[in-house]
Amino acid sequence: MSSSCKQVDLRGQICPSTLLIALREVNSRKELLRTGEGCLVFLSDNRSSVTHISDAVINMGYRVEVNKEEGHYRVAICGS
Repeated sequence: MSSSCKQVDLRGQICPSTLLIALREVNSRKELLRTGEGCLVFLSDNRSSVTHISDAVINMGYRVEVNKEEGHYRVAICGS
């Protein structure tokens, strides 16, 4: 696990607000993500939001791991 991992709870929210929040967080931590010293974890209960966030972040060059947990999805974003 990286030294600086931030978790953002997006449960109960839908796109486009979830995507905008996720992109803001990714951009604010891009140096930590790129160097591998940080990661972001988003929690969402909206499958569409998970898809939009994953697609956008992959297009930015990051690795994304999505896991279905009880009642929500866990989207982990790490450097390339």
